[in-house]
Amino acid sequence: MRQIYFDNAATSFPKPPSVAEAVKNAVINLGGNPGRGGHVFSQAAAKAVYDTRAECARLFGAEPENVVFTQNCTHAINLALKGIARPGDRILISSMEHNSVARPAFALTKKGVRADVAEVGKNDAETLENLRGMMKSDVRCVVFTAASNVTGRLMPIREIASLCRERGVCLIVDGAQAAGAVPLGLGLGMNFICVPGHKGLCGPAGTGLLISDGEYSLSTVIEGGTGATSGELEQTGFMPERLESGTLNTVGIAGLGAGIRYLNRVGMDTVFAHETALCDMLIAGLKKIGERVYRTGDRFVPIVSFNIGDIPAPALTSRLSEGGFALRGGLHCALLAHKTLGTLPDGTVRFSPSVFSSERDVAALINYLKKISETGFLPIEI
Repeated sequence: MRQIYFDNAATSFPKPPSVAEAVKNAVINLGGNPGRGGHVFSQAAAKAVYDTRAECARLFGAEPENVVFTQNCTHAINLALKGIARPGDRILISSMEHNSVARPAFALTKKGVRADVAEVGKNDAETLENLRGMMKSDVRCVVFTAASNVTGRLMPIREIASLCRERGVCLIVDGAQAAGAVPLGLGLGMNFICVPGHKGLCGPAGTGLLISDGEYSLSTVIEGGTGATSGELEQTGFMPERLESGTLNTVGIAGLGAGIRYLNRVGMDTVFAHETALCDMLIAGLKKIGERVYRTGDRFVPIVSFNIGDIPAPALTSRLSEGGFALRGGLHCALLAHKTLGTLPDGTVRFSPSVFSSERDVAALINYLKKISETGFLPIEI
């Protein structure tokens, strides 16, 4: 049976052919350790890493030295949040955060940091007012998702950044769902952007980015070999080596560079328009059969969360998988978001298309959902 993939909010698939080629080339030809020697193999790997670093810097409006390669977005968030918060500080996170923000924040409360949740309102004005009311003098940093991984709702990041700068507060943005879908750069005013390489940027798994405007110096979470200042026991003081201890993922980084070049070649606006049209098509189909769609707000990245009747979301995704459709059901590693939406304990089913998804595939999904809506758990002939 043909399997149709609609779980791109978790990781994009398939990857552009150019990404696979870049990964293959790196495995075959870039065998040296970047920054760990003066020989040609090390230099070739270092050049490939720098080329991708420069590509990322252009995309996010940063200086190359302020682009740090990480394992994933969660790794980047941990580096930023744990590197900025100190005992006695207060941090604010939003009520729509992924566990990649909520869990590090909770962990910091065991080390003398106070963490509070700012409620995301029904509209941007309400969200900003809620955040403004919590911005007391003891707030060290704010962490806010750029777009919800459950509903796709875009947050007013520019306005949040302006508020944070007025109060002298560091802003860390979780760009997991926004990067590659909408323009997201330091020009919006944030201090740190944390992004995965394997989602909207079309890169391989095991890649991520921590992008800084250079205003704040982070304490280190891990220390070790950097290929620089090897004669000192003190961790390298300059960026990006300060936050890149250990051997870099040269193969993944090369693939990430190819993913970004693909995105630039096709055009982010083109990708967004295509994926949004598919989301609109699904929403229209769900509403026609009378099912619940979870969307509050005005602007969204291409994600749709829904439920069919009283069928628990995990059970529904299992049924969809049997029918050849890969969607994600449950809590999406976002307890706070589902608490805010009122969708506990079972969560929702999440649809997230890619540039490679088609109207034909969405029409097939709508037809299958219609049959489920009509029959419940009864067998469906495929």
